[in-house]
Amino acid sequence: MRRSSRKIQLEGRLHPDFQRVADVLEGILERQAGGAAFAVYHHGECVVDLWGGSLDRGRTAWREDTMAPSFSTTKGVASTLVHIMADRGLIDYDALVAEYWPEFAQHGKEDITVRQVLTHQSGLYHIRQMVDDASRMRDWDYMIDAIERAEPSHEPGTRTGYHGLTYGYLVGEILQRVTGERFPDLVQREIAEPLELDGMFIGAPESEIHRAAELVWSRPSLLLQRYGPGAQVPKWVENLGDSSSEWLTQRLGGIGIDLDVKSLLEALVPRGIAGFEFDSPETLRAAIPAANGLFTARSLARMYGCLAMGGELDGVRLMSKSTFERAIERQERTEALKVLPFDMAWRLGYHAAPTSRGIPRRAFGHFGFGGSGAWADPDRGLAVAFVVNCGTGTPFGDLRIVRLGGAALAAAAKRDGVPVNAIPLNFGESLDKLRDTFDRLNAFSWR
Repeated sequence: MRRSSRKIQLEGRLHPDFQRVADVLEGILERQAGGAAFAVYHHGECVVDLWGGSLDRGRTAWREDTMAPSFSTTKGVASTLVHIMADRGLIDYDALVAEYWPEFAQHGKEDITVRQVLTHQSGLYHIRQMVDDASRMRDWDYMIDAIERAEPSHEPGTRTGYHGLTYGYLVGEILQRVTGERFPDLVQREIAEPLELDGMFIGAPESEIHRAAELVWSRPSLLLQRYGPGAQVPKWVENLGDSSSEWLTQRLGGIGIDLDVKSLLEALVPRGIAGFEFDSPETLRAAIPAANGLFTARSLARMYGCLAMGGELDGVRLMSKSTFERAIERQERTEALKVLPFDMAWRLGYHAAPTSRGIPRRAFGHFGFGGSGAWADPDRGLAVAFVVNCGTGTPFGDLRIVRLGGAALAAAAKRDGVPVNAIPLNFGESLDKLRDTFDRLNAFSWR
C-alpha cells in the first residue's frame, strides 16, 4: 500500500476497516520530524502494518525492516518472559526473589517477592544512588552487584514507586537464574523465534544494529537549542540536589501537581544520563531490559496479538490461558505513591492502556519515554504497537500512542459491531496543568 498527501507518504498494508488509523498516523508524521511505524492485530489477523517518515536526521526514508529504540515499552516484553517461565513452574509470583537469586537477600531485601518486583513495590527504584554514572547500565554484572548491595528506599510492599531503569535488571536476573541463559537469548528463543518476529531485540547482535533508527527531536525545542542534538535530559535536571528538588516539589504543589521530584530523579535520572546515548551501537548491543528494546511495530503487535488471543496465535502458545489471566489481573495498589503521582493500574509487569476513546477495562501493555507503546485487549482480540524515533514526552509516552490506540479501538469495535465501552479517559486537573507547562517549555511532545 502507498498513500500520498501534501507532506508524508505511508507505506505498508492496511485493512480498509482501519482507514482512520492510517489518517491519524499520517497526521502525526506530518507534524513531526523523524519517522514511525504502527501495527495492529485484530482476532489474530494483522490488519495494519504501516510506516513512514525518516529514520535519521539525514531524512533517510523509514524502511520496512527499520527498528526503533523503544525505552520503557521494553518492560512489556521482559514481563511477558516472566509469565512464560511462571507458566512452566520455574517462577512463582509470590516466592521470595532470594529463592532464585540468593545474593539478593541482604540489606533489607530478604522478604521481597517477585510480585512486589512486578508491581513496582520493592523500593529498589533509586538507581541514582546505586551507580556513579549512567554508562554503568551497559554492564549487566555491575548493575546486578549494585542491586545486591542496595537497600530499599522504603519498606517493600508499602509504596508503589515506578522502577524506571532498575526493573529490567530485577526481572532479568530472576529469569537468568531460573533458566541459566542470557536475557537477550531468552527473548529470541522464547518469543521472537516461535512467533517468527522480524525485529525484537533487547541486547541486539552486531548484525542487526544497521536496522536501528536514529533518535531525533520533533522540533527545535528549548531542550535541543540549549543542550545539543544528543541530549536526552538537560544537565541542570541531572544536577538537581535535595534542596532544589524539595523546592521544585513545593512549587509544583502550588499549582496542583503532586509530584515528588526527588524520587523521580532517583528513579529516572542517574548521573551522566544527559550524555548517555540510547541509540548508540554500544548501548543497543547491551541488555537494559527496562529501557533499550529495539523493535519493529509489527513484532510488538504480533507478540501482543498472541496475548490478546489468550496466549496463543497461529498454533504457537506462549503461556496457558490460566497463567495469562493471572498476569493481567489488576493488582492491589498501595495508598502511597513515589516517582509518579498517579496510579498506573498495575497488572503483573503491565499497566492500563489509555486511549483517546477511553481505557478498555482489561487492556494491558506498556508505553515508553519517546512516545512508543504497545498493548492488548483480550476482550476485543485487539493489539496495537507504535515505534517512533522522535519525541520525548513523559516516562509513559505521549498523546500519539493514545490517539492511535483510540483510532484502532474504534475501528475494531465498529468491525465487530459492538460499542467501544471503555472507561472515559480523564487526565485530571493536575495532569492538564503539567501538560500545559511542558507545552509552554516546548521541551516535550504531547500529540
